Amino acid sequence: MSLSMYAITAPVFTRYLNNLDAILAKAEANAAERKIKPEVLPASRLAPDMLPLTFQVQSTTDRIKFVLARLTGRTPPSWADTETTLGDLRARVKTALDYVATFTEADLAGSEERPVTLKVRGEEQSVPSVPHVTLNAIPQITFHLTMAYAILRHNGVPIGKGDFVGG
Repeated sequence: MSLSMYAITAPVFTRYLNNLDAILAKAEANAAERKIKPEVLPASRLAPDMLPLTFQVQSTTDRIKFVLARLTGRTPPSWADTETTLGDLRARVKTALDYVATFTEADLAGSEERPVTLKVRGEEQSVPSVPHVTLNAIPQITFHLTMAYAILRHNGVPIGKGDFVGG
């Protein structure tokens, strides 16, 4: 049995985004309970030279929209990076979930065989789609999800492995 490109993208991304929304919701409730200003956690980072939670969520959602658009030849939507609160970040995740929901198995059928075009240092480069998704896009998305989780956990949000993997 082989896996389709749809099977390794849209349902996986939906789960990732739902899990991200759930940890952001817990963070929002925890921040309210602890009387933390709404803009504090989104600006938090693990290290001084690391990008903040807002960037981690924006990168997760951007990478998801770009990989699906590249696989199907669609023009990806443009989302402004203006989020400053946990509510704003949750709205962005909801926008990404709505976008992922527009893709069907038929939309992604055959994309395993088609190369995708990336811009690398300003130049277009054609790469095979399966290695791009499995060795680049999914690890990048997982990295940014992990950083979002770690930033929130580091800041005292009561989340654990079960929240990260969902279920």
